Amino acid sequence: MSKFEVFVQEKLVPVAGRLGNNKLLIAIRDGITYSIPLILIGSLFMIIASFPIPGWEDWLGEIGVAGYLWKGVDSSFNLIALVAAFGIPYSLAKQNKADGVSAGFINVSAFLTVTPYSIPFINEAGKKLGEVSGIAPSFLSSGGLFVAIVMGLINGSIYLWFMKKDIRIKMPDGVPPAVSKSFSAIIPGAVIIASWLLIYALLDKFALPNVHDIVKTVLGVPFGLLGSTLIGNLIVVLLNGLLWFCGVHGGNVLNNPIMKPIWLANLTENAAAHKAGQELPHIFTSVFMDNFVFIGGSGATIGLVLALAWLARRQKASKQAKVLSPITLLPALFNINEPTMFGLPVVLNILTVIPFVLAPALNLVVAYVAFATGIVPGTYADPGWTMPPIISGFLATGSWQASILQALLIVLDILLYLPFVMSVERRWQASENEEN
Repeated sequence: MSKFEVFVQEKLVPVAGRLGNNKLLIAIRDGITYSIPLILIGSLFMIIASFPIPGWEDWLGEIGVAGYLWKGVDSSFNLIALVAAFGIPYSLAKQNKADGVSAGFINVSAFLTVTPYSIPFINEAGKKLGEVSGIAPSFLSSGGLFVAIVMGLINGSIYLWFMKKDIRIKMPDGVPPAVSKSFSAIIPGAVIIASWLLIYALLDKFALPNVHDIVKTVLGVPFGLLGSTLIGNLIVVLLNGLLWFCGVHGGNVLNNPIMKPIWLANLTENAAAHKAGQELPHIFTSVFMDNFVFIGGSGATIGLVLALAWLARRQKASKQAKVLSPITLLPALFNINEPTMFGLPVVLNILTVIPFVLAPALNLVVAYVAFATGIVPGTYADPGWTMPPIISGFLATGSWQASILQALLIVLDILLYLPFVMSVERRWQASENEEN
């Protein structure tokens, strides 16, 4: 066991640490995180517009409110890619002590440059009758998210290269900083936007697929298969647990920058299908992972803290159990588990690594079966990752069956964690007895 701990400390932890500090991954994570307020606001409008009470939606339509609520949904959900197009280069530039605002706006312009300004007009039979001017909402939402990520990293890096090489227009010292920064961005901005305009023109001139279609095919298809299959998500869940065990935030390294775009895209398509009254196409969404897999946080540690709370109620419980129980339980109910990760601790703790890795994997499989068989309907709204379980399941799906599923998953997690937590408790008791 000690040899394994040495191996983890010397071999795995440094590699995981480098991944956690990678500036490109941090930029993707931050850029997508900036869109979370819009997703939550849009989800709130959607929950109100489609609250699962018989006759509710018809009543909203009769009083003329439904259309405005769905307008609020469209005006928030359909801006995910645009927000990421600004946020990713902004974060990358700020990490390198450069002007993030200019980098962000330049990339937004480049993103819109490669985005077609025409929408196919298709009749009910599916035949294309022509085109109308405008930007298809899908390009600004989930359909354009991969393009926003790729261009954000490329253009952010180009912008930083110009800044490091000092290739920019310099203004006198007396000029206000805002004006000076704006002029500094002119040269790199012109090069970046002109380059993408040339790419767009060549693709359009030779009737080739646009940048969105190319990126979606090259990256979206393989990553979509990873994020939309049980096996792919099972691999992600297991890796997330192993990263956390090594002391690296698995969500920040793996889930948020790599998988989050896929899960958000799936959620957006589910929301559109729900609005249209169609069957929801995806099981695996960001809401599904947050509220049915990682219940209580990474490792589904709500099972751990509830098991610990049960042991702490005993008269002969260790002092550590009695102290840690209230500290870890309340945050876990809101899916915040840092006190558990570093207070118990779970990080680099051999005694808890097995259930920590397996509990969310078990949740994933059980929840997948429940959703795939239609026992629980799909997720279409985001109640927020801090929403307590039982409530979150109902709000995300509009179904009481989802709340029952969450309760079942929590019981399974408790049963899985309990023998391992009892082992930790015995060690605490032995240590306290030795001190006395």
